[in-house]
Amino acid sequence: MDTKAMLGTVLLLLALAKPSCPSPARVTNQRAEALKRLLEVFGMEDPPPPPAHSKQPPQYMVDLFNTVANADGVTKNPDVLEGNTVRSFLDKTHSEKMRFLFVLSSVGKNEKILTAELHLYRLRPRAPDGPKRHHLCQVSVYQVLKGGDLDAPGGKKLLAARLVALQGSGWEVFSITQAVRDWTEDESSNQGLLVTVQGLGGSLVETPPLQFASGQDHHESKKPMLVLFTDDGRRGASLPVGDFPDFQPQAPLLPSTLPVPKRAGPRSTRSLDQLQPCQRHPLSVDFEEIGWSGWIISPRGYNAYHCKGSCPFPLGENMRPTNHATVQSIINALKLSEGVSSPCCVPNKLYSINLLYFDDDENVVLKQYDDMVAGSCGCH
Repeated sequence: MDTKAMLGTVLLLLALAKPSCPSPARVTNQRAEALKRLLEVFGMEDPPPPPAHSKQPPQYMVDLFNTVANADGVTKNPDVLEGNTVRSFLDKTHSEKMRFLFVLSSVGKNEKILTAELHLYRLRPRAPDGPKRHHLCQVSVYQVLKGGDLDAPGGKKLLAARLVALQGSGWEVFSITQAVRDWTEDESSNQGLLVTVQGLGGSLVETPPLQFASGQDHHESKKPMLVLFTDDGRRGASLPVGDFPDFQPQAPLLPSTLPVPKRAGPRSTRSLDQLQPCQRHPLSVDFEEIGWSGWIISPRGYNAYHCKGSCPFPLGENMRPTNHATVQSIINALKLSEGVSSPCCVPNKLYSINLLYFDDDENVVLKQYDDMVAGSCGCH
């Protein structure tokens, strides 16, 4: 996102925060237009409806958000995500059998599938009826092929297989990237997945010694889940901020020479404001006040900040000027050319934020948006 686009975002956030027009009808129209523009910033046409019931997000997605972002959603660990979007899908079959179906209609056509993972929760093993012969079994994940008989040679395609310990419990993750890419290219080819458990000799057993939680009778936190790491190509100029949790508001930028009037009457308020040095000011975005708290899980809001103030001649290093801004300031001060204004106070560092939210299908999405927070200001 360039400087012009960032300024546009700041203006619409300011419009949301404090509508300035006294006419109620006009305020309503202005708010609606601002919300529409803000949705465009977040890559949406309409806000998703809140879940029909008090649905809890998968713990995996909550933990991932907390690993990537601080409490305000600002990216603190930029190397965790592959791409800028993580989508989670719950199984739609709700069956005790090891067949799974994940509906991927919410994946955008412009999204590139980077990695797809099947997450299955391994339950604690039951007490064996007889003596234990082995401590391992083989778990295989198959893609069910369109129109195929599962027992026929062309009915399924092996995607992943490995040995899994019979003891203990926890999540098992299987990579199924190519199958998901096939499904997003041809939705009708999505006939689901089949998971089998075999002994070390390769034979199926009637009562598998290892069982996974199903989508029917087990707690929502343990339900089978498909996780997609994708990238929608929306990239800006955001900088990684490894120490952002301890990030403090930028200290005021003081110009090297700033004339202070001896008296300040009522009419000089605007002049005083214009004489304030270029610096960063708070700009709170409250998702509950906007009306989005029903579908946004985290954060509840964030501080976007905005830049305001003058860039007087001469520009000191504390104003973080570009060479172009320095030349422009000199030309303006010496009146060497008509129509040349003084440099502008704008963000010179931008940081990304992350949203954890429910989409239109009540799937939980973690998405990273670049250029959403002004980290510092300077004269450009």
